[in-house]
Amino acid sequence: MVPAEVPDEAAEPDGLEDRLRRFATIWSRAIFPATATSLTRPEFEQHLLPLARRLRDALHDKIFDATPAHGVGAALVAVHCTDPETLARSLGVVDAYLVLYCGASADPGEELAAEELRARCARLQHALAAGFALALRERTLTEQEAIARSALAARGVAEDALHATEARFRAVFEGAAIGIGIADLDGHVLEVNNTLTQMLGGLEHHVRSRNVGEWVHPDDGPQVWRMHGELIRGERESFRTEKPFFRNDGTVLWTNLTVSLLRDVDGVPQYQLALLEDTTERRLLNLRLRYEATHDALTGLPNRTLFFERLEKALTPARETAKEPAGETAKEPAKEDAKATPQAARFGLCYLDLDGFKAINDSLGHSAGDRMLVEVADRLQSCATAPGEMVARLGGDEFVALTTGPDSVREVNDLASRILGALATPISLDGREFTVRGSIGIVEGKAGECTAAEVLRSADITMYRAKSAGGNRFEHADPEADARAITRHGLTTALPAALERGEFFIEYQPLVHLADGKVHGAEALVRWSHPTHGVLSPDRFIPLAEHTGLIVPLGRWVLEQSVRQARAWQEELAAGTFAGPVRINVNLSPAQLHHPGLVADTVEVLERVGLAPGSLCLEVTESALIGADEDLLKPLRQLAEMGVDIALDDFGTGYSNLANLRRLPVSVLKLDRSFTQGMQQHPADAVDIKIVEGIVSLAHSLELAVTVEGVETGTQADHLRRLGCDTAQGWYYARPGPPEMLHTLSLADAV
Repeated sequence: MVPAEVPDEAAEPDGLEDRLRRFATIWSRAIFPATATSLTRPEFEQHLLPLARRLRDALHDKIFDATPAHGVGAALVAVHCTDPETLARSLGVVDAYLVLYCGASADPGEELAAEELRARCARLQHALAAGFALALRERTLTEQEAIARSALAARGVAEDALHATEARFRAVFEGAAIGIGIADLDGHVLEVNNTLTQMLGGLEHHVRSRNVGEWVHPDDGPQVWRMHGELIRGERESFRTEKPFFRNDGTVLWTNLTVSLLRDVDGVPQYQLALLEDTTERRLLNLRLRYEATHDALTGLPNRTLFFERLEKALTPARETAKEPAGETAKEPAKEDAKATPQAARFGLCYLDLDGFKAINDSLGHSAGDRMLVEVADRLQSCATAPGEMVARLGGDEFVALTTGPDSVREVNDLASRILGALATPISLDGREFTVRGSIGIVEGKAGECTAAEVLRSADITMYRAKSAGGNRFEHADPEADARAITRHGLTTALPAALERGEFFIEYQPLVHLADGKVHGAEALVRWSHPTHGVLSPDRFIPLAEHTGLIVPLGRWVLEQSVRQARAWQEELAAGTFAGPVRINVNLSPAQLHHPGLVADTVEVLERVGLAPGSLCLEVTESALIGADEDLLKPLRQLAEMGVDIALDDFGTGYSNLANLRRLPVSVLKLDRSFTQGMQQHPADAVDIKIVEGIVSLAHSLELAVTVEGVETGTQADHLRRLGCDTAQGWYYARPGPPEMLHTLSLADAV
């Protein structure tokens, strides 16, 4: 029951301690009228404050443990809060106000999701109720058993006290709040009170005429009747257990049962005394709380918690079997044993993510998105109806379906096909029909070969592979693809720290004048010296840096280091210790082109280092400028007007829009190596020669210089020189290397 008081929103407390005190105040006002304590309400509130603090701390523990709530329930009984209404009101207060007033964490970085807080709150209610009931039961049983023993012992007193003793016994026996029954050692019921009769749902003579051996229930634990036998034989004085009974109408009564042995004055066993506490409602409450903690509130599907329990269970048996030691008989099992050995358990898992669900939320709102998720959940549940199959919602628009069985390869494929088929039917929302698409990652294998977390991670990676392939399909897990994805993720997360630790370095590849073979400049190529994977080329980490946004600080670092190196070469040239180069080429990624600080950063670096703009060439890929508008070209025009050369890199790999060259602020075309590979052979490919000849003629007519990449043979270099190409780079001249390598090349040119 939630207390009638509604907190004043205008007076909402600010501090964490103030909110805790407000919660304690609401709690005390809710349950104080139902207590039998001698404390005043303010004193009672002060008593509740540390209990509220224990609940709040348990709610935010990194490793969640509901045990403190168990102690809170027992503490309520200790201060005479024994009325059942006290428990109902306390659970109502915790349910309504614990997350509201105590949901905020002292550390903003450790804030828990609302769904996690509600799940924890439900489990705290469960533990509080259990602690309260256990303490109340212990207290009640102690008092009632002592009274019952006294009443039975009073039968042996003198005749003149028999009437008074009988009256007292009957008052206690009939007025007890728990069921009491007395039976002889043969199990024949001799006495029952009203409470026990009502609990069992029958008339008194129906209960008195039975034998305790008739109350066997299929859910009895194996130890129940073993302990009962020991008690009858006098080997134990009492035992306690949780035991179900069938009522006369066939329904089940759950109880906490305490059975004690009563002896006569000589210590000989004479009777058995049973005390039964009805726990049916509490059990139903526990089941309800368990359901809420393990099921998604929106769709009613099992949530992540219950799914992991089921997945762990599916993966456990084979792992346990694998741990058993193998003896000689295991190598050559007998035929009987081979037949008895169960087939290795297998599993299949489908990890589903809806394609384009964010667009539904953005266009129609979250309410429509929720209705779509409910409809999707219903369809998924209709697909997984076979034994061993289940569907769960992990959160957002992510669902999983699990199947187990010896033929899991076929079953999981069939399940994935049924899911995609069920999603194909359009869903009607707000008068419009939407076709739902989904990407599914499938993991199938033998149970016990990997953990639940590893299975889910592999399925997640595979699902994204299906999504990148166009979606509306399923893909099977590939260990090699998983390893590559994990490596990419590891590199992505390591990028920021790698820049701070100085793990990047630059190699330089010379640019050579084809006319005279002299070194004209050098292209700066960044490398990553990874502590685990060794030296990584740009194609391994530049796309990751662009995806994470780190390309901007990394590109600025490359620019500054390259400009400093060019300035150092110029100083050596002036001192006569270096014959060239004096120009440096630096690559710009598409993400850097869109960065508003591109021009300002470039100017600042050039001015601070002291390098003239004409000594810098920025290389931009052709694909980055296809369809570029004036806003994108504006910073390049500004840099070109300052004197910085702009080179169009990988020319010919895009749409090669030659007419578009006139509007681009470029001064150099870098011809892709694919156009010149035919010149490495003899005779040279005539088509390649014609293409390169046409491009060079057009570029020169537009006053653009032509640089060729990937020159690997002298024959190729001769062809390019005769065709009029201006500069070239490639392994024929030198591989990328440290700046000192260019000293050797420049001195050789000087000689």
